[in-house]
Amino acid sequence: MRKLGIAATLAAALAAGAASAQDKPVKIGVLNDQSTVFSDYQGIGSVIAAQLAVEDHGKRLRVPVEVVSADHQNKTDIGVGLARRWFDQDGVDVIVDVPNSAIALGVANLAREKNKVFIGSGAGTADLTGKACSPNTVHWTYDTWAYGHGLPKALVEQGARKWFFITADYAFGKDLEAASADEVRALGGEVLGQARHPLGTSDFSSFLLQAQSSGADVVAIANAGDDTTNTIKQAGEFGLAPKQRLAGLILNVNHVPALGLASMQGVYLMMPFYWDMNDGTRAFAKRFMERHPRGNAPNDMQAGVYSAVAHYLKAAEKLGSVSDGRAVVEAMKSMPTDDPIFGKGSIRPDGRKLHPMYLFTAKTPAESSGKWDYFKLVATVPPEKAFRPMAEGNCPLVKG
Repeated sequence: MRKLGIAATLAAALAAGAASAQDKPVKIGVLNDQSTVFSDYQGIGSVIAAQLAVEDHGKRLRVPVEVVSADHQNKTDIGVGLARRWFDQDGVDVIVDVPNSAIALGVANLAREKNKVFIGSGAGTADLTGKACSPNTVHWTYDTWAYGHGLPKALVEQGARKWFFITADYAFGKDLEAASADEVRALGGEVLGQARHPLGTSDFSSFLLQAQSSGADVVAIANAGDDTTNTIKQAGEFGLAPKQRLAGLILNVNHVPALGLASMQGVYLMMPFYWDMNDGTRAFAKRFMERHPRGNAPNDMQAGVYSAVAHYLKAAEKLGSVSDGRAVVEAMKSMPTDDPIFGKGSIRPDGRKLHPMYLFTAKTPAESSGKWDYFKLVATVPPEKAFRPMAEGNCPLVKG
């Protein structure tokens, strides 16, 4: 009888523990820049996108779903430290967004170590599905290979064969430059040089003078956020155009208010999402803009947060648990992706999320109906051509 009593007590304790574990909320951490050069491009907008995804899909789970956020300030030690605290102390199950490739690579390593999930919806470096791929990481939205190869192909075909790069001096910028330069050379073009600048540079005059004196047909801007805006704005002051074309390798809807459509004429850009593409993107944008404190339209990376979180929650529903990060990522890969933002897609074994990419050009001021109505579609690149072939990535998960 005593043994039976002990067994009953243990069974009750185990049942209580299991119930407690099941009642634990699922925590989604949005880690990004909320105070420096990328704050308008991810920042609060990515948090809003995650919240909208939870509102739409969180009821799939039988436990509460919470969204938390933090500012990594574009500092690797701060970003990785926040991620470690979230995983070790705060019960965060998945981290999303993470613009700044150095921080993203650090978070990816940490997620693997802790068996959590990392979805790089704002990170650019293609290493996340290459040499640094991980069974705990999915790379959403875009990468430096997709942008770096797509836009040069369009411009070289128009006869712009000589290129000069102004590049952010960290992993993201160097990856973007390398991808673009490879494509230019592969198409018979020539790279005349590059000038690299620190993140958050305010004065681009010395870099623009180098570009101007190079004689290049195209000055490619291989940076992001406010750095891109400042580069293009100051290029106009130096009079680079129309003699030289400017190619913003990472341009999106948030850059245009500061630049104006007049200064964007003839500029091409590539994105996987634009808010005014169809009924689904417009409905999402309407909800987003109503929540955003400045009424901003969503960009591709913020849309990527929504799409990624929605698919994560679908995988969590399928498994019935998020405790095993690798299992969650495997479930995400095994399920087709489908949402009103990116449409139908899939996730490759190396963690690369596949969807079309779109080539846009700026509308003329006369064509635009007002704020946020900036771009018109030129061409669609299918998923199998939009991203680096898996065999070329050297991801250890898929070798052989």
